[in-house]
Amino acid sequence: MKYHKAELVLPAALLREIRKYVNEGMLYIKKHDAPRRGWGELSGERIRLDERNARICARHRQQTSIQALADEFHLSLDTVKKIVYKK
Repeated sequence: MKYHKAELVLPAALLREIRKYVNEGMLYIKKHDAPRRGWGELSGERIRLDERNARICARHRQQTSIQALADEFHLSLDTVKKIVYKK
């Protein structure tokens, strides 16, 4: 993070207004970025997991047991239950 001296980068009127709220100390101003993306959206991992979970649910609807799904997809029983019983 780069620090800038406020007197050198901000107009005097704006600096006076800021000092009404923060008289002394450091003030952090977050960089303006595009909205953050959700976990796995950039890498495609979110889509991959959603597709895997859909396959698990489809197999469960075809009467495949929770234990068999856990073994096939290398997941714990609790994880498969969360996927299958998710609303």
